[in-house]
Amino acid sequence: MRRFLNTIFEVPRTGAPLWKRVVLVEIGLIVCGFAFAIMLQAAIGLDPWDAFHLGLSKATGVSIGLVVVIVGFAVMFLWIFLKQKLGIGTILNAITIGLSIDFFITLIPKAPDFWWGLGYFIVAILINGLGISMYIGGGLGPGPRDGLMTGLVRITQRPLWLVRTAIEVVVLGLGWIMGGTVGLGTVIYAFSIGPVVHVMLPWFNLDKVKEPEDLEGH
Repeated sequence: MRRFLNTIFEVPRTGAPLWKRVVLVEIGLIVCGFAFAIMLQAAIGLDPWDAFHLGLSKATGVSIGLVVVIVGFAVMFLWIFLKQKLGIGTILNAITIGLSIDFFITLIPKAPDFWWGLGYFIVAILINGLGISMYIGGGLGPGPRDGLMTGLVRITQRPLWLVRTAIEVVVLGLGWIMGGTVGLGTVIYAFSIGPVVHVMLPWFNLDKVKEPEDLEGH
């Protein structure tokens, strides 16, 4: 099975068994979807990509979860031109997070005021850090959006921070124009998610990754 998958996907050749990686990654993605649903109901701001997803959802009338799935596959299509090889986790990412958001958002009530929203968001950051750490720790490939970033870095030979910043400024601006939530939560996410994942990643890291690139969980 591993040999067959290697012809299609980028699959780790050593270390933990594939089934263990898939289970860890899938649980992590569901946890990420749960966290993003909480952030949405907090209504105090979102990370750039999710502000874009929400704005596109408002503009089209399509559920945000379905938007996440569609955008994920659209971004993966761009990988063809960047000569990026898919990971099993990349496909799971594109499908699972969006479906999880649409499921969990129906179960979580909207925050009644700003302070409740702030509490929601802080809890969501911790949950999201857990999910991202599980996803990265499984080692089955970057999320679609992070693969776009690393592919552009390789093609353009520009620094990762510059490419990442450029992408996130563009999607945040588009999201804001379309009605995506941009606010305090956007700033909190930007400064907190890295340290949270830094602490949690060793709990799940199957390959001892030192510098995770996909801190969005997408």
